[in-house]
Amino acid sequence: MRKIKYLSALIISLLLTLTNYAQTDTAEMADTMRSNGRIYVVVAVVVLILLGLFLYLVRLDKKITRIEKNNS
Repeated sequence: MRKIKYLSALIISLLLTLTNYAQTDTAEMADTMRSNGRIYVVVAVVVLILLGLFLYLVRLDKKITRIEKNNS
């Protein structure tokens, strides 16, 4: 479980540094999507995908831990 905390902290810190680079340029597509309200759909889909992957990894880690305890 400690590895998951470290990994999630690393991912969050990397994502925070990427937002600094993303804000330096202006993107017409992002402005268009923001004005139409579609950007929220894109953000929601990305968050759902990342949340699903994170939950899958946590569940897989629990299963592997349980199997390792049963074998020893």
